[in-house]
Amino acid sequence: MKSKKRKKIQKHKNLPKMSGGWELEVNGTEAKLVRKISGETITVTFNTNNSIPPSFNEEPQEGQKAEENEPELVSTPNFVVEVLKMDTNQTLVLDCHYPEDEVGHGEEEEESDIFTIREVSFQPTGDTEWKENSYTLNTDSLDWALYDHLMDFLADRGVDNTFADELVELSTALEHHEYIKFLENLKDFVKC
Repeated sequence: MKSKKRKKIQKHKNLPKMSGGWELEVNGTEAKLVRKISGETITVTFNTNNSIPPSFNEEPQEGQKAEENEPELVSTPNFVVEVLKMDTNQTLVLDCHYPEDEVGHGEEEEESDIFTIREVSFQPTGDTEWKENSYTLNTDSLDWALYDHLMDFLADRGVDNTFADELVELSTALEHHEYIKFLENLKDFVKC
């Protein structure tokens, strides 16, 4: 049963650490990572809801137990990177996601990025709500050299493949924690 499998994973109570001096804030399924470097504040936000891609159960191969064939449940949330430069009144916002076929990439693809930038926009600093009338650039139509420059811009601020791998581990742990809490609440609620 999946709930048993998840309970086993949850045994280690400590959350995986993010390298690079990120401060973590968690509010239910929402998480925020903040890092300050040389006049900039970098904030990464993500939500673990709906972050586990659907698994397509394959038939167990001969001599293989059904549990061994169960795919590992991994949380790959979309995440938003905000880069605030202290001396301007604007924040660069980059909407990133994990393409389904890139997660758990093989060694031959070591050089490829495991996350992509989907959209980029500027937002006025300090506004809690993003402006719908701010121009948003979809990266599908972006020149590859400029796209690479944006990926380098993120890497210089600590958002690279290592970060993306660690974010998956952190998000997976947070999602499992919320899942188990939910099951316990559900059990108590139904028992009443």
